[in-house]
Amino acid sequence: MTFHAYNTLHRRKEPLEPIVPGKVGFYVCGPTVYDLIHLGNARPLVVFDVLFRLLRLEFGEGNVKYVRNITDIEDKINAAAKERSIAIAELTVTTTERFHQDAAALGCLEPSVEPRATGHIPEMIALIERLIERSHAYEADGHVLFDVPSYEPYGRLSGNSRDEIVAGARIDVAPYKKDAADFVLWKPSVDDQPGWESPWGFGRPGWHLECSAMSHKHLGADFDIHGGGRDLIFPHHENEVAQTCAADPDGGFARIWMHNGYLSVDGEKMSKSLGNFYTVRDLLEEWPGEALRFALLSAQYRQPLDFTFDALKQAKASLDRFYNALGQAKDPQPGEVPQPVLDALNDDLNTPLAISTMHTIADAVF
Repeated sequence: MTFHAYNTLHRRKEPLEPIVPGKVGFYVCGPTVYDLIHLGNARPLVVFDVLFRLLRLEFGEGNVKYVRNITDIEDKINAAAKERSIAIAELTVTTTERFHQDAAALGCLEPSVEPRATGHIPEMIALIERLIERSHAYEADGHVLFDVPSYEPYGRLSGNSRDEIVAGARIDVAPYKKDAADFVLWKPSVDDQPGWESPWGFGRPGWHLECSAMSHKHLGADFDIHGGGRDLIFPHHENEVAQTCAADPDGGFARIWMHNGYLSVDGEKMSKSLGNFYTVRDLLEEWPGEALRFALLSAQYRQPLDFTFDALKQAKASLDRFYNALGQAKDPQPGEVPQPVLDALNDDLNTPLAISTMHTIADAVF
């Protein structure tokens, strides 16, 4: 069965038809390494790991290229390092190492490529230069900004007009902007801020620019799937589309956009003030990683997920049941995924149906 996914760009479920027959390339926005990952970060991590595994089953391990970046240039990183009185490099190295440990504990495979923003500054500068040449970007007060009105399709991913986006978003209206919606591609660095020499002075890239440069280098101008959390649709992914397609109008960028839904805890938005903020590392002290993984897959990825400890207990109980069934099976075939489970996953990663099917299979054993 061909994999079908709901494409945020077209608002409908579509079949995956690889650009290069027999091969799949997909990009997922990875962590900004200033702190430990929390449950909200873990959901896309697990969801797109399931997609990676599913695609490898269908196309072969060597024919699926999964690119998940590390954002190691960002103002949150600078602020966290300053608050802790440590070097930025020390913070990003340590946090990245802990991220890898947590991802492994959740049962996630390593991506095919894990580019870091700091390793792609020349590509980012080249992308900005192309945008300036094509009159889609301009320099102002040491900054380089993307000229949103110059790109007519802006807003097509989020489904809003430019005016609606500006009215509904908290946008920094700096005096050097030509338009309120314009966003930063390059900004000056001063004092102890990290920076690189560029045609516009010593500075650093804007966050949105980083993913465009890294996806282009490792997947090309056209690739099959771009993934991330629903919270990234605007402004991050919207701006990615604009700057990438404006710089290379002949390229198609990502064909399918997949976004996982929001995560709440006990019916509330997760926050430290409510006392319901959990890092993956906190939970791993008391719960097995596979139980956390199972709980994160209990809802279909596009739907909201309300995390509760009762759900976590149920996830562990289900896993215990499956292991018991596997132990009692007369002719277990480890490594083989039952076709009904594959069919469920191929239908836009319908993990609840896949889990229900697994319970039916376990019933037959008992």
